[in-house]
Amino acid sequence: MLKNNSCMTKYLTCALLSLTSLTAFAQETCKHRGDLDALYCDEDGNMTADAPKDPKKLKNPAALMLSYSPQEDAVIYEKLWTPFVDHLKLCVGKPVRFLPVYSSAATVEAMRSGRIQLSLLSAGDTPFAVNIGGAIPIATHGTEKEGVAAYHLIVVVKQNSPFKTLADLKGKRVAHVSPSSNSGNLAPRALFPKEGLIPEKDYKVLYSGKHDNSVSGVINGDYDAGAVADDVLIRMLQRGALKPDELRIIYKSQPFPAGSLAVAHDLDPLLKKKIIDCTFTFRFPADLSAAFRGPDRFVPLNYKLDYASVRHVAEASGESLNRAGFEARKTRELELEKKRTGDAAKK
Repeated sequence: MLKNNSCMTKYLTCALLSLTSLTAFAQETCKHRGDLDALYCDEDGNMTADAPKDPKKLKNPAALMLSYSPQEDAVIYEKLWTPFVDHLKLCVGKPVRFLPVYSSAATVEAMRSGRIQLSLLSAGDTPFAVNIGGAIPIATHGTEKEGVAAYHLIVVVKQNSPFKTLADLKGKRVAHVSPSSNSGNLAPRALFPKEGLIPEKDYKVLYSGKHDNSVSGVINGDYDAGAVADDVLIRMLQRGALKPDELRIIYKSQPFPAGSLAVAHDLDPLLKKKIIDCTFTFRFPADLSAAFRGPDRFVPLNYKLDYASVRHVAEASGESLNRAGFEARKTRELELEKKRTGDAAKK
């Protein structure tokens, strides 16, 4: 009898331990994830990854890495953002390094793996950085009076060309930028059909690789038209890369948020707060403000609300903002890079 009681006690103890383990597992199970990757959870419903519940998973690195989504000349943008890097070093009290990244997918993977803690992201890269990389967009360019800065998709043609509307471009050579670009690919695919022009059907999409390549290609006659971001065109005009009378704009879209500054979701809360506080005390120097058409500071960004238009365009263009969509994008980017490398070698 005593032996049986001992077995029963042992059994109940094991059962209780198992139940406790199951309860703990259930507490750790994500109740809501949305489009986020399986690594992350979104129980507060703001469409970005929650901080890890386990304090051991929170990170407080000795140094911070800041990247910039690849768009145009990396050297120019590293120079423009040097004052922000220097400000963070002093304000946060940690070494900060600017890391040039030459692939949109590499930026997302670097955030996901913890190699970078902050990133200045293009509008098109931001949703994938959120869903796949666990990035938390905290800010964008703007002013105290007007708030979030915006840009537009525009279509440029040569000044002396006969093209007046998008429908005139049927059968012509139209440059897109890259698969990941909002204004340079996703927005055209979503918005052009309503204007009587369907990408891939009415014209073959020709990827240039960069916004400035599309603009230069139109000027040089490589393309009949180019879909680009208007803020990029303005920056090119400011630095004398083209003359004001060389191009005409035949289409201008709704406004989109001008990119984002994002931080990793798993930073120590005190470090994250310090980064955010320091970000909002930074004031853009004159050259940085001019490069982005007037913003003089970072302003708070609400990803769920402010990026609704970007997510809508991505979905309307057939882009999936999940892991499968990200892998498909990486494949396209690799194929395009191989093609560009091969074409360059032939010249």
